[in-house]
Amino acid sequence: MWLLIFLVCLLTCAGSTYWYLFGKPSPFSLNSVRPPAPQEFDQKKRDKVIKQGFSVDKVPKNLDVIVIGSGIGGLTAGATLAKAGKKVLVLEQHDQAGGCCHTYIEKGFEFDVGLHYIGQLHENSLLRIAFDQISEGQLEFHQLDQHFDTIQIGLGNEKREYTIYCGKTEMKAHLMKQFPDDTEAIDKFFKIMKISAKKTHYLATLKLIPQWVSLFLLKSGIADLISPVFRLSGTCATDFVNTLTSNKDLHTIFSYFFYGVPPKDSSVLMNALMIHHYKRGAYYPKGGASEIPFHIIRTIQKYGGNCLVRAPVSQILVNEEGAAYGVKVRKGQEEVEIHAPVVVSNCGIFNTFQKLLPPEIQAKPDIQQRLNMMKHGRGSLLVFSGFDGTKEELDLVSTNFWLFKDNDMDKSMEDYFGLSREEAPDNIPMIFITVPSSKDPEAKIRHPGKSCMTILTMVNYEWFEQWKDTTVRKRGDEYYNYKMRFAKNLFDWACTVFPKIKDKLVFQDVATPLTNMHYLGAQHGAMYSAEHNLERFHAEAVAKNRCNTPVKNLYISGQDVFSNGIAGALHGGLLCACAVLDRIIYIDLLLLKKKLKRRKARELAKLAQKKLQ
Repeated sequence: MWLLIFLVCLLTCAGSTYWYLFGKPSPFSLNSVRPPAPQEFDQKKRDKVIKQGFSVDKVPKNLDVIVIGSGIGGLTAGATLAKAGKKVLVLEQHDQAGGCCHTYIEKGFEFDVGLHYIGQLHENSLLRIAFDQISEGQLEFHQLDQHFDTIQIGLGNEKREYTIYCGKTEMKAHLMKQFPDDTEAIDKFFKIMKISAKKTHYLATLKLIPQWVSLFLLKSGIADLISPVFRLSGTCATDFVNTLTSNKDLHTIFSYFFYGVPPKDSSVLMNALMIHHYKRGAYYPKGGASEIPFHIIRTIQKYGGNCLVRAPVSQILVNEEGAAYGVKVRKGQEEVEIHAPVVVSNCGIFNTFQKLLPPEIQAKPDIQQRLNMMKHGRGSLLVFSGFDGTKEELDLVSTNFWLFKDNDMDKSMEDYFGLSREEAPDNIPMIFITVPSSKDPEAKIRHPGKSCMTILTMVNYEWFEQWKDTTVRKRGDEYYNYKMRFAKNLFDWACTVFPKIKDKLVFQDVATPLTNMHYLGAQHGAMYSAEHNLERFHAEAVAKNRCNTPVKNLYISGQDVFSNGIAGALHGGLLCACAVLDRIIYIDLLLLKKKLKRRKARELAKLAQKKLQ
């Protein structure tokens, strides 16, 4: 009897697997990837794609999906669904698409606002395959120098400098050379990096299988027997590195990717993943960050969809049965209704639940429960600087610089975020410097004789809140003078690294949390969206924070689904597409990866055979 039941179950599973793999067409295929076309330098032609303004006549008929927000998470979900046969409309409130992947040009300088470098784009990596699929092979990435990051700790004569190299074995070996007394600590941390990287898909799986199954596996302890990744996800970064070494400089390096959360409040898994992300190299899109939305939108358009800007969504429409069925878009003084059976929100969980849902839906306990799982992230302040001179003339490099005033990140961040509005600009504890014009090999073609730099630090939204009701670029002298205090201190600090830029500065612009709120729609100006704190990455919280929402037919995409950054938001888009399609499309990507590896092996075999002849 039990044998019969077992055989029936086995046959059922086999039949379901067969139907999954072969009964439904995959949205991805090798045939859809074609050689990259020559880059489009005509700005008018580019604007027709990334700056196409909203009007009712441009909305495709018989829509299947509406995506709110054109950041990488929304575009990834949109392109994947389009390739699965859905007619998709992406709506963007800004005057150009791309979210944190958009660039802006001012006085002949082109600045990236959120993309500084991407890892895991080596040949046949899962992330590279995903980019190839959603752009259909049109995105090209330039690999940066092996020395991709420099970390400086301390000021003046107390300053120590450490360099981070990519490479499967070189990254760890190079770090050990710089910390010869802490080789065991480094070795243990790299083992955690390896576990985190190889088993993170288990965390993603928690979002894809039924929630009750995920919670049963976690609460019963079965998940911990499967992998330590579930425990690591909820392990405090500071506590963990304290068990490895007492060297504070090394502590800083283990957590140097600051995103507004001190190590004591962050997950060691997250910090380990960020370093591992660049182990196989750091990359930058050829042609600049705006190439990403430019090519992904064209994929959406190819399958009958569109992406329209200057299209602020004012409300998600919910019917009497509690299901989303479209949106309202502000057009001048009027509101236009657009209907679709599925709505995907890529504008953040706070915007989605607190601003776009009808008040009676917002008040529901299950909506409030989801909101209570998240906290607002820290705001960002960016200084965009343009210089007359080439990278060679100014000694600018593609290497990023992370500068810290001291090696106690927990204390320095706690002290800094606890400062008053008046004290903050003169007490910045850490900054990030990136030179996009030195990363993009085609920048000198588009903007000859010019260089640009972006300097970033984290700030409290509350320091700028008094000007929240003012108009962009018309916020008054007090606001301007206040943000320029930050800018002067950040720029002066950057000049200690690149002294030649000081006399060549011809343009400077400053983006505060209010700027990010206006252009990116980021709540509290948080470019990384909801805070990436330790509570959010406890395994049970990961299982509950999924793309499905309490509102039927409404889904969440982007950074709030999984993690921050371009790669994190892209995976948020893929997870969202999984939920909408009720299909684990990661299996499709892994099958493509196997095919590509086999093809590469055949090519290498043929090459070896030719050499022998």
